[in-house]
Amino acid sequence: MILKDNLPEHIAIIMDGNRRWAKQRSLPVISGHKAGEKAFHNIVESCCKLGIKTLTAYAFSVENWKRAAEEVSLLMGLFEFYMKEERKYLIKEKIKFKIIGDKTGLPPKLTREFEITEKVTENFERMTLCLAVNYGSRYEIAYAVRRIAEAVMAGKFELNDISPDVIGRYLMTEGIKDPDLIIRTSGEERLSNFLLWQSAYAEFYFTDVLWPDFDEKCLLKAIESYQSRNRRFGGGI
Repeated sequence: MILKDNLPEHIAIIMDGNRRWAKQRSLPVISGHKAGEKAFHNIVESCCKLGIKTLTAYAFSVENWKRAAEEVSLLMGLFEFYMKEERKYLIKEKIKFKIIGDKTGLPPKLTREFEITEKVTENFERMTLCLAVNYGSRYEIAYAVRRIAEAVMAGKFELNDISPDVIGRYLMTEGIKDPDLIIRTSGEERLSNFLLWQSAYAEFYFTDVLWPDFDEKCLLKAIESYQSRNRRFGGGI
């Protein structure tokens, strides 16, 4: 049973298993990604209905460029199609949209679609949806270090002023609460370069369910597991 007064404010999901889902069904890889997109929409709806304040989804990592060029091209096209189609839903439900990752490395048409959606939803407050595309946490930390170094050289603050809070303000997730719960599907049990800084005190939930099969029932099970834990944040019993 879900306790409404103990919901995770921020859920982050590593959406894994699209290709295995397709392979199990002797389908082309793109079919797995399309099924994964449908599952993603359903989880966004579920989180919105539950009252989750922030949902972050790992959609494409900096390492994913190593995949076959055809698959990468299909994924970029799918992202573009998804963004055009999903924009109407995000506006209707008053969901703020944000991309985290290196947008400069993405196809210009896709970047434009992301930026349009970010702009038209920037004042919404019902829920924030973050999509991590061309994202890697080590890249993000290096990006923050460069920005901090530039700020120090510009005299905005002193070297000794650098603190964990300062670093947090220079990450791509600036202004977003750290995740309370990180979910990974498909049976893998690692972060894979996702939100390494932000996950310091997150609770982890791993499931064997492949991402296209992850539904509201699976989400509620993950939240129930989260609610059964005693979060002490290093403070002892």
